[in-house]
Amino acid sequence: MVILSFTSFFFEVKWWSFLLLFLFWLTMTVWGSSDIRLGYFVKTHCNNPNEKERKIALSFDDGPHPITEKVLDVLQKYDVKATFFCIGKQIEKHPEIFKRILAEGHLVGNHSYSHTNKFGIFSTQKVIEEIQRTNDIIHTVSGKKVVYFRPPFGVTNPNIARAVTHTGHHVIGWNNRSLDTVIEDENKILKRVKNRVAPGGIVLLHDTSQKTVNVLEQLLLFLQSENYDVVPIDKLINLPAYET
Repeated sequence: MVILSFTSFFFEVKWWSFLLLFLFWLTMTVWGSSDIRLGYFVKTHCNNPNEKERKIALSFDDGPHPITEKVLDVLQKYDVKATFFCIGKQIEKHPEIFKRILAEGHLVGNHSYSHTNKFGIFSTQKVIEEIQRTNDIIHTVSGKKVVYFRPPFGVTNPNIARAVTHTGHHVIGWNNRSLDTVIEDENKILKRVKNRVAPGGIVLLHDTSQKTVNVLEQLLLFLQSENYDVVPIDKLINLPAYET
């Protein structure tokens, strides 16, 4: 835009050139804010592109929740470890379920305190408060200081970027989104995830509904048949999940 404005002093530049440039900038900003895989505003870890072996990670958002217990039962049945991005206020409601997640060898990450749909318009300071509040809750319940953060809805923007720089968190995304909170048909959810399975990938699921529990068991059977090794995210991207 600046270059175009400068050029207009020497050459005739059509007004619609500015409009097109503005629309391009707006499109990229909206897309960059809503698609965490782009890393548009902040560095994100959405997979391990260098992984050649059949390794993949499963992640669950929005717990702990009563359904989390059923998810844990399935993971235990298949001896699989996953990563749970937990909401602060949900940990306060279900501390025992949160403790079970850790006791069974799974990783936990920070998924904000409120998970409000207004998170994307929070100030930098408000985002910092949300992250630190949840970190404090996790530390109180478990003694762990988490350094993984997954923003609600996968939204990123300059305020969130400044906040995680301040708190020192790694932003963890995904490259295989199940849409299990949107799609009702379990077969369609399963098909969507299976079609996107690839070495080094991170699958996004939610431990908040029975349909996801049902899909999870079928997905694990599929991954088993394809000789995939399901690992926690720290083993996939080689970044520690907790402060040492």
